Amino acid sequence: MTITTERSSFVLASRGSPLARVQTESVQKSLQAVFEGDSNAPTFTSEYIQSGGDKNRIQALFLLGGKGLWTKELELALKEKKVDFLVHSLKDVPTVLPEGMMIAAVLERQDPVDSVLFKASKRDEWKTMDDLPKGSVVGTSSIRRIAQLKRNYPGLLFADCRGNIDTRITKKLDPEDSPYAALILAKAGLIRLDWDHRVSLDLRAPQFFHAVSQGALGVEIRSDDADALKLCAAITHKPSHICCTAERALLRVLEGGCSVPVGVTSKYENGILELAGCVTSLDGSRYVEHTLREEVDTLETADDLGARLAKTLADNGAQAILEEIALDRDRRIADAEVHDAKQAQQQQS
Repeated sequence: MTITTERSSFVLASRGSPLARVQTESVQKSLQAVFEGDSNAPTFTSEYIQSGGDKNRIQALFLLGGKGLWTKELELALKEKKVDFLVHSLKDVPTVLPEGMMIAAVLERQDPVDSVLFKASKRDEWKTMDDLPKGSVVGTSSIRRIAQLKRNYPGLLFADCRGNIDTRITKKLDPEDSPYAALILAKAGLIRLDWDHRVSLDLRAPQFFHAVSQGALGVEIRSDDADALKLCAAITHKPSHICCTAERALLRVLEGGCSVPVGVTSKYENGILELAGCVTSLDGSRYVEHTLREEVDTLETADDLGARLAKTLADNGAQAILEEIALDRDRRIADAEVHDAKQAQQQQS
């Protein structure tokens, strides 16, 4: 298939982390491959923009206001036509986009599971999560992971751990005086940055469900950009796009985001989509899970299946769990605001 574009150059943009750069380079290569051997091929360049989430490495994600903190600055550049494509870890993208924006491409998904990395000095001694001594501290910033781990391993403790992957492993996990016994990280990022040799074990369903769209790269464009639409169609991996569309619909209907423990797993083979979702209370004591398996052939039918699964989960107890979590989050935000106000007063006096 020959693709022609009105423009002769395009700009991709993403966050500036090492992982985001690798992911952007991957998408750039996929776009360039569309025009392999074409002497009139357009050029593709990349730019990197710092996000709100990159600027605030102190507060827990639970308190920072959802997924928009990773995308707001990028979407402003896209809206102002300073760039043409945004490359995202799709799990970080809000399920409702600004008007005039769309996820137009999903590339072939990397393994979406979460992985456990034990402290380097303990890798020969510890082989499973059951080997961790009671009271061991596991580093993760995801309450989805914490809630599911509390359900299965109530003797563990958890602490926020953010930063680039290499920093988290070499500076926060491995030092002998580090409080962390293990980290939980998305396997896809470890593979892309060549850190997968440190994986001790993978956490898979049915015991453990991954984040919505984890492992997938999504490309966001302006919905009226005909050239970008054509290019995105050429690099999209349909099974991955189908699965992620259904997963994102599930999360959208449940009104979820970074701060809610919604987990999923999905599979699309021979036109059949199997989607499972779960919601876990923060202490791990309550858990709702359900699966739908149906024939799906379009993004619209995938979206519908995800939305229906969300309603089934909500009707069977998930809604009550999420409402309780929202109240707890509001309380913690209010407490943080009071604390900040008191500190400001003390500094002024």
